[in-house]
Amino acid sequence: MSGLSHIDKKNRPTMVDVSGKTASRREAHARTIVEFPPDVAGRFSGGDIETAKGPVFSTAVVAGVMAAKRTHELIPFCHPLGLDNCRITIELDDEQRVIIDCRCKVHHRTGVEMEALTGASVAALTVYDMCKALSHDIVIRETRLMSKTGGKEDYSRDGT
Repeated sequence: MSGLSHIDKKNRPTMVDVSGKTASRREAHARTIVEFPPDVAGRFSGGDIETAKGPVFSTAVVAGVMAAKRTHELIPFCHPLGLDNCRITIELDDEQRVIIDCRCKVHHRTGVEMEALTGASVAALTVYDMCKALSHDIVIRETRLMSKTGGKEDYSRDGT
């Protein structure tokens, strides 16, 4: 046995059977960091930037929520979840990096980590798409789970 939840005893990919689990409140928080060259970062002085495609952060929020709701269509073994809430915030930090936080909530038998990670990732890709005409030196640095509650065990990265 590999210890991986999506691999069966014969080492074949499989969906996790959650039918015997008890539904509970599950929450997850994921973060993605996007870095811009200094000349592009300076354009975000008002908290957002308007491009020919529209307001960058506002559009990224909508795209991220839409993606979180459709995670099961993108990741093969994710269960379809009717999210109770998905909230994405996008802010600039002191280093002029774009910090994208996605927080998802559900009452279900399985967690929402993948939904939060997907929401943050697609929001970052949307920021890139909308700003690529300004520079191709934009870097999506990291996407990581910051915390989760519910299920077998809770998890929290320092500082969340």
